[in-house]
Amino acid sequence: MTTTANKRHREVKEPHWIEWATGMISALVVVATIALVAYEAWTYADMQPEFSIAITERRQTEGGYRIAFDIANKATATAAAVTVRGEILDGSKIVEDADVTFDYVPAESKSSGAILFSQDPGVREIRVRAVGFIEP
Repeated sequence: MTTTANKRHREVKEPHWIEWATGMISALVVVATIALVAYEAWTYADMQPEFSIAITERRQTEGGYRIAFDIANKATATAAAVTVRGEILDGSKIVEDADVTFDYVPAESKSSGAILFSQDPGVREIRVRAVGFIEP
């Protein structure tokens, strides 16, 4: 640390405690950052996209029926052009089906969408599933 006396600079023999504290905190932040990056690099597993879909809402609209859903990608890889198909089932027979395509579903995240049907699903089973994607 420099002090001024009569327009002359001279060094103090021992640095102030704040300088030591700032240096130690900075060093800890740098070491923690390096450790975190090393841990992520060491444990990173390149996985293919893995989707799970949950229906969040069923609602009648002007043009038909809207089935809203969330699609989650649990993997560490992003998927592009993800096609999701919704089907209204009466027993094992498909009454109506519709597709929607997401531009992308990022890795370890969730997106939302909806499928529009012309028929009332009523109490019939609705199946919503991902049927395809491409690697970006």
